[in-house]
This record gives sequence, structure tokens and C-alpha cells, in this order.
Amino acid sequence: MTVSTAPVPWHDIDPSMAPLLVDARRQLHHAAQLATAAGISYLPKKSDDSHTNLEWLPSLGALASNTVPTSSPFRVAVRLQPLSLLLLEASNALLASCQLHGQSIAAAYEWLSQMLPRVHADQAMLTLSRHYTIPWHPLDDGAPFDASDDRAFAELARWYGNAATVLEDLARRTPAASQVRCWPHHFDIATLIEVEPAPASGYPRTVGVGMEPGDDHYAEPYLYVSMYPAPPASRITAPLDGGGTWHTHEWTGAVLPGSRLGRTTQREQIDSFIRSAVRAATELVRENSQLTHSS
Repeated sequence: MTVSTAPVPWHDIDPSMAPLLVDARRQLHHAAQLATAAGISYLPKKSDDSHTNLEWLPSLGALASNTVPTSSPFRVAVRLQPLSLLLLEASNALLASCQLHGQSIAAAYEWLSQMLPRVHADQAMLTLSRHYTIPWHPLDDGAPFDASDDRAFAELARWYGNAATVLEDLARRTPAASQVRCWPHHFDIATLIEVEPAPASGYPRTVGVGMEPGDDHYAEPYLYVSMYPAPPASRITAPLDGGGTWHTHEWTGAVLPGSRLGRTTQREQIDSFIRSAVRAATELVRENSQLTHSS
């Protein structure tokens, strides 16, 4: 099985389900750490943590690690429905799979470890240790995965698939946009647009565009547009299209929660929100930069 290059179709989501995905999202977040373990265990550490990130594979409905360059290059992925751990060739052809329902993290780790000789990887190097924390779930104490809520995991798959489609389109038409990747710490899938290069000391001025499947701020998936550095909240006055609003508590950016999506023309609504938010955020970042340079 290999990944198709055909256009990825849009799959409408159910706005009423957006607040009902918390447990499935937290289980998926833990499952994804098994894929991230491939990057942490076998790839050179990068300062931006990009060795840990994951790529959405639409034909598999899965989040996959970066390729590990053994004599038989491989990737580890997590399919959302049915919730499964996958061992893939570098071409994304499926080598082996293990359904996670009823399995503990320890059992899934053991299965993956036993598969690694097939791709000539050193089992002893595989680790689930990581330099960040994720929200606690009973899985941390040995509970098994419970993927019996098929609708929830299917809905999360639609969220990641649709977000990847929107963000890939944005990245293709935006020269300064990064690759679209899922980041296993906060579990968002995003692209980062460089607005201005880094000053002599510091970081580039950027606008981030992504989808967060839920967190402490919003217990549901949401689209976001963030800024670095963030401007003072008092300077944020631009209206947003598509039902978006500005978020200014603990972080600053534009948000469109899933429960605000309509039942129809969802893609158009999201595109409208992103266009207006990126435009406003870019202007704010540039204004903030000018104020900094003139002070």
C-alpha cells in the first residue's frame, strides 16, 4: 500500500460533536507518542524539535514520524480509525500494524520493539522518554486504550485531514511558509509563516496557522492564527471573518472553534477565517516590529 498523490477530498465535520472529543483526543495524543518515539530514538536532535514532528498521510488517515534512515528506511505511524500503530516503509507502504484498542502503552511499545528487527533498527535504542509532558490520562497508569467510540476517532481523523488540506494549500501559495507538520507536544498541526527574518539577536517575526484538537483553553478542536512576537491586546482591533474571534488570555491570536462551524460551506468558512486572520496578524507583526525598531 502506498500513499496516493490524488487530490484529497474535503469531509464535513459535525459541529455538535466538537465538545465530545476530549477523551478520544487525549488517547490519540498518547498513541502519537509511539510514533514520535521513532524520531526521538533514532534521529539526530534538532534545536527546533523537528525531529519529533509528524506528517499527516491522507491515504492512511495516519500521523507518521520522519523517516528513520536504516538500511531499510522506515516510519512509525498512528492511524486514527481504527486506532492502530503502523510500521511503514519509507515509501509509506505498510509493513505491519497493531490495533491499539485493549492494549496498554507498554504492550504497544513491546509490539513495536519486536517489529524493529524487520527494518534493521536497534531495539535497545527505542525509548518512550521525552523532554516534554502531555496531559495525564489513565493510560499513563497502565490502563488500556479504549477506541470503542468509533465516531469520536473518525471525527478527529476528519479534523486532522481537513486541517492538513487547508494548511497544505496555504503553504503552497505562501513562499515563506514551512512544511505542514503535527507537533507532538501541543498536538497541533500547523505551518509557520516568516513575516520578517530574525534580527541580529532573536527569532524571526512569524505568523502561525494551525489546528489544535483541543486544550486547556478550548475543550474542542479549533483553528488558530498566532503571532510572534505577540502585540499588546489593546492594538488588536481588526474584525475577523468566518465567525473567528481574538484570544488574548495567556497567548494571543485568532481562533475559530469547531462548534462555531456551520453545517454547510465549512471549507469556505475556514478559508475566509484564515485569510482575514493571517492578513490582520501579518499587519500586527509588522507594526509591532516597526514600533520596536523606532523605540
